[in-house]
Amino acid sequence: MRQSRREFVKAGGFAFAGFALLPSRRLFSAAALEVIEMRSDALGSRVWFDPIGLHVEPGTTVRWIVRENVHTATAYHPRNDHHSLRIPEKAAPWDSGFLVKPGAHFDVKLTVPGIYDYYCAPHEAAGMVGRIIVGKPLGPGGEPFDYWVGKPGTRAWRHVPDAARNAFPTVGRILAERRVSPAGSRK
Repeated sequence: MRQSRREFVKAGGFAFAGFALLPSRRLFSAAALEVIEMRSDALGSRVWFDPIGLHVEPGTTVRWIVRENVHTATAYHPRNDHHSLRIPEKAAPWDSGFLVKPGAHFDVKLTVPGIYDYYCAPHEAAGMVGRIIVGKPLGPGGEPFDYWVGKPGTRAWRHVPDAARNAFPTVGRILAERRVSPAGSRK
């Protein structure tokens, strides 16, 4: 049985028809995506994340993309080879595993506000680290690097190497600039 125009309007048909005609950007907000490149010079003697510091809103997806060399994107968390906790306590840790080919990538959606420090497993000692602030700068990532020493359950945790400690951009700089490129990086 076919519905008359009057019956269609009474049933709210124009409300649905109008909804279908709205541009899609009004119906759904596109999820934010931020890209961090995993870089190296030709010899592999210099390695870095670009940007090294990033400020995003909760719900942003961060994508790490290999441009050269072999890298990982790994959260500072005890589940990752006993590293000290430097991401929000309620956030899930991540480890991309080895990304080998240029263009290979790894994504993480960051929803818990706070500071997220991460490293490249084969290049941490060379200072290949990064810091992401999601919303407000909260949590262990804002503490001194050795805040955990002497606390119960932390005996097996590993210290952040000096080269890595010295490479992190400050929280203040990330908040001011939103995207911090590493010193001496080439675009």
